[in-house]
Amino acid sequence: MFLKQSDEFIYNLIKSEELRQKNTLSLIASENITSKSVREAVGSVFTNKYAEGYPNKRYYAGCEFNDELEQVAIDRVKKLFNAQAANVQPHCGSSANLAAYFALANTGDTILAMDLDHGGHLTHGASVNFSGKLFNFVHYGVSKKDSIIDYEQVRELALLHKPKIIIAGASAYSRFIDFAKFRAIADECQAYFLVDMAHIAGLIAADQHPSPVPYADIVTSTTHKTLRGPRGGLILCKEEFKKKINSLVFPGMQGGPLMHEIAGKAVCFNEALSPKFKEYQKNIVSNAKILAETLINNGMNLVSGGTDNHLILVNLQNSGLTGKEAEGMLNEIGLIVNKNKIPYDETPATITSGIRLGTPSTTSRGMLKPQMQIIGQIIVDCLQKRSNNTILKQKVVELANNFIA
Repeated sequence: MFLKQSDEFIYNLIKSEELRQKNTLSLIASENITSKSVREAVGSVFTNKYAEGYPNKRYYAGCEFNDELEQVAIDRVKKLFNAQAANVQPHCGSSANLAAYFALANTGDTILAMDLDHGGHLTHGASVNFSGKLFNFVHYGVSKKDSIIDYEQVRELALLHKPKIIIAGASAYSRFIDFAKFRAIADECQAYFLVDMAHIAGLIAADQHPSPVPYADIVTSTTHKTLRGPRGGLILCKEEFKKKINSLVFPGMQGGPLMHEIAGKAVCFNEALSPKFKEYQKNIVSNAKILAETLINNGMNLVSGGTDNHLILVNLQNSGLTGKEAEGMLNEIGLIVNKNKIPYDETPATITSGIRLGTPSTTSRGMLKPQMQIIGQIIVDCLQKRSNNTILKQKVVELANNFIA
């Protein structure tokens, strides 16, 4: 009510976005729908407070409740992932990664990570990103045969280049990651082992994916995506890295923490500790498998032949469509996806030969097997059969309005 009176333009934009989200289905693997409790915490008066420093060691007065809030968030996330130490202040996953890199390496040092074109992340050494400009990245990929991480290649590159850090973690990889294998390779070449679990953090919290915490020196993550919290980052580490991580986050990388976001993170972590959250994560995985099966049964080609987690990478090379074209076609009927490069893709990142699909958002809306089969068939009808867009859009709107988070 206040916003409508004070700034009707922004109020109307918010209402338009609410309507867009209500009437469409997000299949973007990195998107999710927070609970109303998380949104209430993020919109709280904690947004008014500066709290540079850490609990009981602040540079501003009036932080007694901020201290309590941040400590609760730390305690909850440590319990959630069985971690020795945690920092909940990173504004995003990228800043969490930057702090972690400098905790383990110096500018110019060699880091081994997954190639962006094979499913890695922008902050894992892309030339246009700070990571690629500050460090000497070497990249491993997936096998041409099965699109699974080539662990032998990882080992060969590690022994050849002697990296300071080896990174595991991806943004477009649909299979389990063997963290024990990575740890063994890191030990063999005397490297630190860092895991970016941003995409699969919720699955890990609910025991739907092996945890990297027992193996990694440092683990970074976002708090949205499968974890279903506010947009932000976090760092978990062994006790020996706690002091260094804290000093690199503040004052090294950031100024004042976003205490309203930390409030949302604390709520998110508490939700993730519940039995209900474990059931939700099981449904994310089963929904992804059902969606993948529906697409495969209709002749679509999936990278690695399926999925073990929350995402699916569709190879469109034999469809006559580019990723950009497929993204646009699905967007027109209300299915929101993103174009994505596939392994050994020779098309530019602005075009791509694939699309990435994910099930966190639809699962948050309460959708299960019947709805995943319907969505899969709509994708097939749109991309392969070129069915009537008006009819397909009506189906999407009806489905979306029957499952409002």
